[in-house]
Amino acid sequence: MTPRVESKSSELVTIFHKQSGWNLARVKFFVLIIRALCKVQTVGFEKLATAFDCCADTSSSLCRIQRFMATYLLDTELIAKLIFSLLPHKPPFRLAMDRTNWKFGQQNINVLVIAVIYQGVAFPLLLFKLLPKFGNSNTNERIELIERFIQLFGSDALDCLTADREFVGEKWIKYLNDQRIRYYIRIRENFWVLQPHNGKRVKASWLFSNLPLNGCRVNHRIVYLNNQLCYLSASKGKDKEGKPELQIIISFNKPEEALEIYKERWQIETAFRALKTSGFNIEDTQLTEIVRIEKLFALVIVAFTWAYLVGDYLHKYIKPIPIKKHGNKAKSLFKHGLTYIATVLLNAFFHDDIDIFKFLSCT
Repeated sequence: MTPRVESKSSELVTIFHKQSGWNLARVKFFVLIIRALCKVQTVGFEKLATAFDCCADTSSSLCRIQRFMATYLLDTELIAKLIFSLLPHKPPFRLAMDRTNWKFGQQNINVLVIAVIYQGVAFPLLLFKLLPKFGNSNTNERIELIERFIQLFGSDALDCLTADREFVGEKWIKYLNDQRIRYYIRIRENFWVLQPHNGKRVKASWLFSNLPLNGCRVNHRIVYLNNQLCYLSASKGKDKEGKPELQIIISFNKPEEALEIYKERWQIETAFRALKTSGFNIEDTQLTEIVRIEKLFALVIVAFTWAYLVGDYLHKYIKPIPIKKHGNKAKSLFKHGLTYIATVLLNAFFHDDIDIFKFLSCT
C-alpha cells in the first residue's frame, strides 16, 4: 500500500475506534479484513489472508481470521447502526424482505433479510436471521426482524414493506395490519378472497379476469384474504415461457401505488447477487455454524455498502458508467465502486481521484 493510502486507512481505524468502542487491535483487524474482502472479492480465508496489509506472514493472518470467526462476539446491531448512518438517503425507508440460500456440502445456509431499497439496489441492514432449516421462514421469524428494525431505528423510519409470494399468511398479515405497517406483497393467482360488500368468495384472479396484456388495475373495494382486510391491485404480463401471467399485489392502503412500489422489491435480488457471484462470492465459505456465518455476513455487508457508496459517487461526479443500447448501465454502481476500491488498494502507482475511506466515516 502507498503511504497515502496507509495514512487514510489509519484515519479509518481511528474513526471506527470512536464509533464502535472496540479495543484498538480489534478495530485494526476489522479494517484489515474489510480491505481484504474488496481486494480478493471472496470470503475464502486463505485468499483473504494473502491480502492483509500487515507485516505478519500469511499463515499468521489466517490464524487471526480463524480466531476471530471462532471466538469474537461481533455486535451486529452496532454495525447495523453504522450502515444506517451511511445510507445515501434519509428515512423513512422502503424495505424489502426476502430470503436467500446456498448450500455447502449437505448443509443448507438459509438467510432471512431486511434491506433498505434505494435506486436500483437494496442495502441489507444486518437485520437478518440465519434459519437452521431449509425452506420458508415463519411468521415469528419475520416479526422478530421487523421489531428489531423498529427497536433500533423507530417506527417513523419505516415507510413500507415489500415482499414476494412466500411472505403471506393470516398471522403475518394480521400483524402488519395491527401495527399499521404499510405493505405491498405479491400473492398467488389462485388465492381465495371474500368480498364484504356482497359476501361472495372468489379467486383473486377472477377480479382481474378481463385485464388485457400489459394492463394494470386497482380493485378499490377492500377484501378479506385469509380473514384479514386488504386491497388488491394487479398487472398482466408474460412469464419466462411467454405465457400471460397475473401479478397480484395486496396492500394495507394506497393500492394505486402498489404496482410501482412492488417493482422496487427486485432491488434486493441485486444485493444478493453482489454478495454472491457478482461480488464477494459468499458461497465460497466453508463455514457451517450459524454464529460464524453471521459474523462473515456482517463483514461482507459493510464491504458491500462501502463499494456502493464509492460507485455512486464515481458515477455522479468522476467517471459515469457507460449506458448500453438497451438503456441499462454497463455495470452496477456496486461493481463500479468495488473495482475502483480494489484498484486503489492493489496498485501502488494508481492516482486515485477521491479518498475512498471517507465513505465509511459517517460524516
